[in-house]
Amino acid sequence: MVKIRLQREGKKKAPFYHIVVADSRVSRDGKIIEQIGTYDPMTKPSTVVLDKEKVAQWIKNGAKPTDTVKKLIENAAK
Repeated sequence: MVKIRLQREGKKKAPFYHIVVADSRVSRDGKIIEQIGTYDPMTKPSTVVLDKEKVAQWIKNGAKPTDTVKKLIENAAK
């Protein structure tokens, strides 16, 4: 099963996340299929950059976003 999820980057206590498409059996920071955005929770307000066309295409193809990514997509659409 393919999921849209966060991949952690950055230093300790300074997280930065890539929003990626990956197989659900692969570890959090393991091999990915495609990177479709970024999320920076350290800025005020937090920054989300998404390629909305790729997100829509992957969801159409059956990729399931995690709960956190689903909230980020909804907030980015506003």
